[in-house]
Formats: sequence, structure tokens, C-alpha cells
Amino acid sequence: MDVEERVREEARMPLTGHLREFRDRLVICVIAIGIAFAGTYTYSEVLYNILKEPLMSALPEGSEFMAFTGVVEPFFTYLKVAFVAAFILASPVVLYQAWAFLLPALQESEKRWFMPVIVSSVVLFMIGVVFAYIVVFPVGFKYLLSFAAQDLRPVLSMGLYFSLATKLLIAFGTVFQLPLVILVLARLGMVDGPMLIKYWKYALLLAVVIGALLTPPDVFSQLLMGGPIMLLYGIGIIIAFVFGKKKEEEE
Repeated sequence: MDVEERVREEARMPLTGHLREFRDRLVICVIAIGIAFAGTYTYSEVLYNILKEPLMSALPEGSEFMAFTGVVEPFFTYLKVAFVAAFILASPVVLYQAWAFLLPALQESEKRWFMPVIVSSVVLFMIGVVFAYIVVFPVGFKYLLSFAAQDLRPVLSMGLYFSLATKLLIAFGTVFQLPLVILVLARLGMVDGPMLIKYWKYALLLAVVIGALLTPPDVFSQLLMGGPIMLLYGIGIIIAFVFGKKKEEEE
């Protein structure tokens, strides 16, 4: 049976068949994450040390340590680190299973760009994560910890730092999807270059709001997110002009 026949057969599959297929693919994803977790948990302490490196470098002299406020906090923190790392490692399997499950429901024109969009989304997400880790963390933590004084020493919780760090990494990874979102909307004819230029002030306001919601409550950290958002918006405008749906295509 070739691919087209398999797709047609899956398209005729009843609801219970789709549910069974969804269950089977979900089981494969869980197994892949579990196998990856078995390896990442062994190195969870090493992974956490890598995650906290920007913070430790920004600490004032004499404060190079982290504390935990609960007996089980280190255990659960390392557990979360291992799970996040396992999910990242298993993401190719998860993406493939999602792609294979959705394939019968897509039209021929959608099948051509669906997988490239998914792969591009992962790449942009990782670029955003690396940008946050290399650029935003050192600058932002150094500024926030500059308020320490002789009688005001930071005592940092490893669990709270993990929550803050992962929140920022996910936020920047998500924000870096903006050019891809604009590309998809432009190809669908929902936005174009002139429209994006016209509404740049609203985009600036939205960037400020997103920066206020997703970063620590200080202006400096908000600028570290708002600035890249506007830069990505500018890149999206160029993309809309170059790759947006042309009038001939609409006709």
C-alpha cells in the first residue's frame, strides 16, 4: 500500500480508529520521553549547573552559593531539569508523531509547508532559548543583583531560580516565533507589509505589555525582551513583503 492509499484509508477511519491511533502515537511519545529521561536524570545536576552558570557569574563576591528552603527541593528541582531536557531530546519523535497523525487531515497544499513550518518553529525556539541564555541572563541578572549591599546579601533558592529561568527561556523561545507567524499569515493573505508598517505603534505597545508580563518587574528586563520583539517584527515586515501572497496568486 502506497502513501496516498494509506492516507485515503486513514481519512475514512471512524472516530474510534482515530482515537486508537492518537493513543498509540501518544504512547510512543511517552516512551521516547521516558527513555530520554533515563539518561538526562543521570546528568541532572550537571544540567542544572549549566543552567545556573549565568546567575553564579553575576553574583557579588562572597555570595557564590545557592540555598534550598525545603528538604525535597533539590530532588524535585533536579527531577524537573531532567524532564525538561528529556522533552527537548525527544522532541523530534514527538513532532514526527504529531505530523503523522495530522497528515490525513491536511490538503495537498498544506502538506507541502506544514513540516517545514514545524521544523522552522523548533529552530527559532532554540535560537530564542540560546539568545536568552547567552545575552539576556548575564546582563539581566547582573543588573538585578547590583542592588545587593554590605548588609543586603542575596540568598537564592534553587527551585525558584529554576522556575524563573525556565519561564524566561520558554518566553524568549516563544517570542522568536514571531517572524514565522507573520510568514504564515502573509502566505494566507491575512497580513501584508503595508499593513504591518501601518500598525507598528500597536506592535510596540504589545511588545511592552508582553515584556511586562513575561519578565521580572523592572524596566531593564522588559527592554531586554521588548527590543528583540520589535526587531523580530521588523524582520517579519521584510518577510511579508518578500514572501506574502501576491495579487496574482489570489486571482
